Amino acid sequence: MDGLGEGYPMIWQRRRKRGRVRIWAGKCVYTCLRYCQWLAWQKRLARDKRNAETYPQVVFEHRTPLLRRLQGVEMALQYNKIVNLRLAANRLNGLVIDPGQIFSYWYTIGRPTKAKGYVEGMVLDHGRYKTGIGGGLCQLSNLLYWMVLHTPLTVVERWRHSYDVFPDAKRTQPFGSGATCYYNYIDLVIQNNTDFTWCLEVALDETHLIGRLRTDRPVPYRYEIIEKNHQFIPNMYGGYIRCNEIYRRVYEGERFVREELVTTNQAFMMYEPLLADSKQNHDSRE
Repeated sequence: MDGLGEGYPMIWQRRRKRGRVRIWAGKCVYTCLRYCQWLAWQKRLARDKRNAETYPQVVFEHRTPLLRRLQGVEMALQYNKIVNLRLAANRLNGLVIDPGQIFSYWYTIGRPTKAKGYVEGMVLDHGRYKTGIGGGLCQLSNLLYWMVLHTPLTVVERWRHSYDVFPDAKRTQPFGSGATCYYNYIDLVIQNNTDFTWCLEVALDETHLIGRLRTDRPVPYRYEIIEKNHQFIPNMYGGYIRCNEIYRRVYEGERFVREELVTTNQAFMMYEPLLADSKQNHDSRE
């Protein structure tokens, strides 16, 4: 159900404003904690790479366009994003996740730096965009998260977007079905709790970022992702909060098995909720 908060109380949610020193200190602490976590996981982290075609069963495939026209964003940053995506995709392509292993997005890709060939791209920061080395890699983490939701792999860690920046023109997935990333502590972590071996295939063609999750044999389940309780709710401190719930329906063949709550989302809206799509020149980022 979509609506403008009919029957819902007004949300009292203030945007957090922190000083530069506190932000810097927090980044240092959480970066160190992530390194400690990787050290504790050393024996379980997925590292091996193989030819993806040796895993014949494509469980799920998804593709997203490389170029999107976004209001106020220079197209040069979009082309730079493609450079960054190609470098990161090469790090991920062919990665094998054996039973019991853990996949960490940032552990596999590593820190995006100029020395590695990464360039300035668009980075979202508290609802606004700026430029940063390696910008645009959220498109890849969004793709991976969406694919994993269509498999029996377990999402251990995923961070949602706190701001809804662009209107829904041409959106093909439910709001809030992506995963933001920031090296190294805002990570996407997946665990293989199945008895299947999984192989990640990631590539770019002329127009799209393409991902596939492959296994060594057929998987008996299929998954459908749906959205519920979608609302634009007035915020006492100004603007609107966008809310929804993401559910996953599990099927065994054509037989419905169960419905699972995947996540709930809340995001500050950076545009008017009733803005007509026909008047916009925006594309969704997820």
